[in-house]
Amino acid sequence: MKNMILLLLTVGLMASGAVQAASLPDIKLEQTVVKMPLQEGVTMSDAVDSMKLRANRHNMNLVAELPLSRQVEAMGKKARRMEIFQFCDALTAQRMVEANINFAAYLPCRIALVEDEKGQGWLVMMNLDMMLNGATLTEELKAEATRVRDALMDIMQAGAEGAL
Repeated sequence: MKNMILLLLTVGLMASGAVQAASLPDIKLEQTVVKMPLQEGVTMSDAVDSMKLRANRHNMNLVAELPLSRQVEAMGKKARRMEIFQFCDALTAQRMVEANINFAAYLPCRIALVEDEKGQGWLVMMNLDMMLNGATLTEELKAEATRVRDALMDIMQAGAEGAL
């Protein structure tokens, strides 16, 4: 009897998940990101240097750098370049999480440097407009979050252009 109740609960949960999934809006993965190719003549190392310098100008701290392709190579596999750079404005991050704990899932802000199959470098970041437009924020906090979004876009642009 106990097993039958567990089975019914499991089937019920699975069914309710299917109903919820079916009611979600149809959002394409491409809509959730901002992507910029590195301009001709800009090396991936130039892009990294440019992003770090521009982040300093905006007082955005580089809190983590994850060289994923190097980790893959250390495991004996070939990999195209892929690195994740995590930037943060700690005070704004704190205010966002205090306003809504769910914002913690989006921290810190990440920009990925990825080499595609043709050797082209790309900078990729979550589309922060989707988060900003979907959140209930005070005018002051929305202005701060918008400033962070603009700074991240400028950091990406500097990387894509190799602007030191």
